[in-house]
Amino acid sequence: MSDISSAGTFRLGDRTVNRMGYGTMQLAGPGVFGPPKDRAGAVAVLRKAVERGVNHIDTSDFYGPHVTNQIIKEALHPYTNDLVIVTKLGAKRGADGAWFPAAGREDLIAGVHDNLRNLGLDVLEVVNFRIMGDIHAPSEGSIAEPFSVLADLQHQGLIRHLGLSNATAAQVDEARRIAPVVCVQNQYNLVHRADEALIGKLGAENIAYVPFFPLGGFSPLQSDALNKIAAEIGATPMQVALAWLLQHAPNLLLIPGTSSLGHLDENLAAAALKLPPDVITRLDAVAEGKQQ
Repeated sequence: MSDISSAGTFRLGDRTVNRMGYGTMQLAGPGVFGPPKDRAGAVAVLRKAVERGVNHIDTSDFYGPHVTNQIIKEALHPYTNDLVIVTKLGAKRGADGAWFPAAGREDLIAGVHDNLRNLGLDVLEVVNFRIMGDIHAPSEGSIAEPFSVLADLQHQGLIRHLGLSNATAAQVDEARRIAPVVCVQNQYNLVHRADEALIGKLGAENIAYVPFFPLGGFSPLQSDALNKIAAEIGATPMQVALAWLLQHAPNLLLIPGTSSLGHLDENLAAAALKLPPDVITRLDAVAEGKQQ
């Protein structure tokens, strides 16, 4: 069984975490709404992830809502000193599971206290402000008002560090004029590289970038090409996509999620997968639409 520490570490706030982490979105029910079919299985996946060395867990109290945070608490509380739990604010759920923005002052204050209660914490280590534009892509617009609310909550001692999710480069700059930003969480993967310059800029300042949807938005041709390369090197497409991210930039922190113990092992094994230069070249060609 591979050691995930082989992928190295990076700073997240004032903590050091393994670059291979875990995202909890899939621990809720269908559509990230309601309870999971197998709660005991969800608890087991979280415990196995931490046992394997995962010390960066991504969550939100609007997953469920409340479900994943309550499962984290059941599985892992009291938490080990090295575990960093990162949560998100900025959305809420309707009775039918619909997603709505929740960026008002009262929404954000209530959200912090919901996270503290459901996770069983006195202070939240990292809170990302999730900007609710297009669900998969950032939308321009000022975030000064809601981010200032979170900065106030940070000054009150309820939050240690702040980050952003689904943000543009301009929004990152705007937020950093209000309070330090320790991470940015956006869609980025082998074929969706709009944030290339942002990743480099953040990396130069030792700020983490957390890509989501590592296989999101691939065309059928791109998926076929990735599948072919993965089969040739004896890995799964997900493992290749994760390994490519780990080798692409040192400030990328990965949070692949799953509700399956088997898939968890597969994902974590990507930390030890070293892609040779010729495979990297072929993968880059997949991104550019030049299938080989």
